[in-house]
Amino acid sequence: MRSRVRANIYLVVLLLSVFGKLVAQDKDIRVHDPVMIEENGTYYLFCTGNGISVFSSYDMVEWKREESVFDEPPAWTDSVVPGFKGHIWAPDISYYNGKYYLYYSVSAFGKNTSAIGLVTNKTLNAYDPSYKWEDQGVVVESIPGRDLWNAIDPNLVEDEKGSPWLVFGSFWEGMKMFQLSSDRTAPKEPQQWITVAKRARTDFIDDSKPGDAAIEAPFIFKKDGSYYLFVSWDYCCRGKESTYKVVVGKSNNVTGPYMDKEGKRMDQGGGTLVVQGDDRWAGVGHNSAYTFNDKDYLVFHGYDLNSNGAPKLMIREISWTIDGWPQVELEVAEQ
Repeated sequence: MRSRVRANIYLVVLLLSVFGKLVAQDKDIRVHDPVMIEENGTYYLFCTGNGISVFSSYDMVEWKREESVFDEPPAWTDSVVPGFKGHIWAPDISYYNGKYYLYYSVSAFGKNTSAIGLVTNKTLNAYDPSYKWEDQGVVVESIPGRDLWNAIDPNLVEDEKGSPWLVFGSFWEGMKMFQLSSDRTAPKEPQQWITVAKRARTDFIDDSKPGDAAIEAPFIFKKDGSYYLFVSWDYCCRGKESTYKVVVGKSNNVTGPYMDKEGKRMDQGGGTLVVQGDDRWAGVGHNSAYTFNDKDYLVFHGYDLNSNGAPKLMIREISWTIDGWPQVELEVAEQ
């Protein structure tokens, strides 16, 4: 009798668990700055949010909200941004040597009072006994009055030798890059800094402000021996008034120079349009790019005019021209 009762209880718990997962899933999730990775048949999505928001999916269509990475802000954040409340921006996820590396941004909006941090984990499965996020502290910090760059929007990329590089930046004097140390926690010494993309800035009245050179969110994708540098131009975070768009350049070297389709360098304002808004979507941008099951995908967010400009997750397959340039159709059949 007791075994039958236990079995019935187990069945009820299982059904409740399955039901809970079903009701928690959503095709139409709201995100900013999404990045994605696959582990053992499950896709994990990380994005801007309190403590870094996390979602999981088996098919990149139905998404289930998971627990945030941080329950409370890392201890060091208050020294960088006094009074920081834990709303962490623009993460980047990668896997190396048995661990997942999640870089993230801590910043004061509209200022380069910012830092990029790093947290690691052996698994992304919260039910695995070894699941534990361990913060590694600050990787790089920008300080107003000292730096004409902004330490946010990180992306890790490996060169042809497997050496890690971090590309990042928002507004100011553009997208910066440096090689990481072998443990991927700090710049490699001696430091070598490179500007890989920027736009012309006309507002130099106050260098403590971002200015009008609207560029951010760099992401480098490797394909067929080339490196593709995606960046977002213009303005996010304005709902229906957002003007975000994604442009790209490519290079044979991870450090560039990155050239657009017309042969203009991205560090001199170049960029070939990949995707922009339309009658359904306002700005679209802050992308990442991946290959899953032999297909290439652009993962980004768009401001949905059918939902009063709410930021929605967008995943679109990338097609390639004969001469090796990425193309993305914004309006496709809903996934």
